[in-house]
Amino acid sequence: MTRGSGRRALRVLVAGGGIAGQALAFWLTRGGHQVTVAERFPALRDAGAQVDLRGQGIEAVKRMGLLDAVRGKLVDEAGVAFIDGRGKPKATIMANTSGKGRQTLTSEYEIMRGDLVRILYDATKDGTEYVFGVSVDGFEQDADKVVGHFSDGSSGAFDLLVGADGQGSRVRRAMLPEGLDPYWRVGIHMAYWFVPRIASDTNIRDSYMVPGGRQIMRRSHNPTQTQAYFVIREESEEASAIHRAPVERQQEFWASRFHDAGWQTERFIEGMRTSPFFYSQEIVQVRTDTWSKGRVVLAGDAAHCASPYSGMGVSGGLVGAHVLAGEINRHPGDLPTALAGYDRVLRPFVNEIQGEVNPRLLRLGLPMSRRAIDVFQATTALACFLHVPDLAARLSTHDRGGDWQFPEHPALTDAV
Repeated sequence: MTRGSGRRALRVLVAGGGIAGQALAFWLTRGGHQVTVAERFPALRDAGAQVDLRGQGIEAVKRMGLLDAVRGKLVDEAGVAFIDGRGKPKATIMANTSGKGRQTLTSEYEIMRGDLVRILYDATKDGTEYVFGVSVDGFEQDADKVVGHFSDGSSGAFDLLVGADGQGSRVRRAMLPEGLDPYWRVGIHMAYWFVPRIASDTNIRDSYMVPGGRQIMRRSHNPTQTQAYFVIREESEEASAIHRAPVERQQEFWASRFHDAGWQTERFIEGMRTSPFFYSQEIVQVRTDTWSKGRVVLAGDAAHCASPYSGMGVSGGLVGAHVLAGEINRHPGDLPTALAGYDRVLRPFVNEIQGEVNPRLLRLGLPMSRRAIDVFQATTALACFLHVPDLAARLSTHDRGGDWQFPEHPALTDAV
């Protein structure tokens, strides 16, 4: 099959209907390819907590023509306050809204994951085949095609399979050598959920440090809901395994670790039981030497999860989708060249954003003792008094993606 330009149109199966998978569908359909997105959830997975766009991620959305749509759904989060057990701010770092330099702890572009997913879905649904309630459980390939095997027992032949199925990717597990561990762990775990908003919940994110390497965060995204986060430094087998346990067991784990934390802990644990969703995860990065094998390629968190602490997880997925689609559209009849180009072009960017995560700095932000917490808060308060975070952000020449520049793909940029 060929497009009007005479170049071959590919049949592409994307495993995973999250942000990276949808962004890839956006660009591939504009390149004239037939895209099927298989999403294991029975409907659009538009839940989840707050995410942000930074650096090249903002540019990626701009190139899609969706920046105004994103601006229309931004969360009002003005900054981050480090508070004591009474909820009193000891230091506050405001967002950098100057349009110049580097984003601070709060980005100028904060948005709920569900809102971003819906924006991408609306932009792709007319040209993309979405199949919900079905996952890609396996595949086999030869020189001419890749056959995807679905969870409903059916199969289908495609020219390319893209694993965009998250940090726990089944496609990656089947593609990489058995026994290879792609995870780089930092010894930190996180859970988050929603609770009803109360009058004291402002548009400043609260960050409360608790001895024992624990942290509670509160941020409010609409008039009725507040997000609660529990974070802990722990390297036990129990902590690593808990994220695969039933939700009730996960909630028991987090309640037991934080029951004595003070501040609004009781409120958050109580709200955990009735939250519309609950998510528990280990903070990891996905690091592999290769992102493709034959007619199978990885994208987004499945390829290069940078972790929430990079601030570039969503941005990395959007940038990677742009690069992968661009290389495919440039070389639709030569997938080996396209996939090699994807790795060559994107790898420096991924190395940059993954390198932003420094375990030593993360441990400083999760102190083990009351004295260490007091020192952290006093130091941060002094820095804020001297306007150091604000000046550092505004005077920075690059955001977290460094000076990496988008490649120009005429087949993409001329399409919108």
